[in-house]
Amino acid sequence: MSPAVSAPSVKFTKLFINNEWVSSESGKTFATINPANGQEIAQVEEGDKPDVDKAVAAARAAFKLGSPWRTMDASQRGNLLNRLADLIERDRDYLARLESLDNGKPYNDAFNIDLGLVIKCYRYYAGWADKNHGKTIPMDGKVLCYTRHEPVGVCGQIIPWNFPLLMQAWKLGPALATGNVVVMKLAEQTPLTGLYVCSLIKEAGFPAGVVNVIVGFGPTAGAAISQHEDVDKVAFTGSTEVGKIIQQAAGASNLKRVTLELGGKSPLIVMDDADLDKSVELAHFALFFNQGQCCCAGSRLMVQEGIYDKFVEKATARAKARKVGNPFGEDIEQGPQVDNEQFNKVLDYIQSGVAEGA
Repeated sequence: MSPAVSAPSVKFTKLFINNEWVSSESGKTFATINPANGQEIAQVEEGDKPDVDKAVAAARAAFKLGSPWRTMDASQRGNLLNRLADLIERDRDYLARLESLDNGKPYNDAFNIDLGLVIKCYRYYAGWADKNHGKTIPMDGKVLCYTRHEPVGVCGQIIPWNFPLLMQAWKLGPALATGNVVVMKLAEQTPLTGLYVCSLIKEAGFPAGVVNVIVGFGPTAGAAISQHEDVDKVAFTGSTEVGKIIQQAAGASNLKRVTLELGGKSPLIVMDDADLDKSVELAHFALFFNQGQCCCAGSRLMVQEGIYDKFVEKATARAKARKVGNPFGEDIEQGPQVDNEQFNKVLDYIQSGVAEGA
């Protein structure tokens, strides 16, 4: 990485509804913070229930029978997703720098890992757009029996802050490939790259109202999506605690479909016949990757008794050698935690471990 890599300018801070940039109905904004220095990057529009209502109405209109989106060939939906991937690839450096600025992850990781996977994700689902189909089923008698896959409709999507661009791609890719429309809430900690992608969605040629993006807080904008009577499905990636709230809200409203991807406690088991140095490096990566902010982080490590002491010694040395610093710095392995809440949570875990004899 060149030492010349630097933070980019911020281009979009408003809500994206019906292919237009709009201010929040309340007029409220909030600061998105640079986790590397605690300073404000920009003021972003704060969406709430009235903004969600407007976004859902735009999505419902785009999903209306006979609309450009509903009558579009499946192959053309795939072409639009590939076009979006092309535009992200064109702006890969800018998006990687913006992700590092707003999230704190090292630029090298954002450029090589996150953006690489984002582009592949959109291309993967672009390929599926015209390959999702039903079946004809043999029946007794003079009858024709077949199944037809129909889009669900308005999909509410709530994404986390640890992989903002990739989580957006994971949600948008399959929904758009299969002909749905979307109202997405970005994480309030990391809204900037998701908003920039909205400009590329419009540039790619997606019809108005197909993708609508709100920035706001969980108890307000997130709750409005989960409880909305005209949202047909809600997908959420985040904590188990919030997942339970969303599931209850979906059931208490219109019994909308729910997809939840929640946190875990992933184990890594090392036996005494394993390559010790390789195992240490794998365990280190599994736990420390993305500043440890990963729902499948290897946060439970079980080592066979005969190699335990040696493993701990080597793992400790590897952790001490990890290069932590400015995410735009050269050869940096780890940037800051995304915000003070996560930083303090890590410190609490450390203090708890020490108190328990670590």
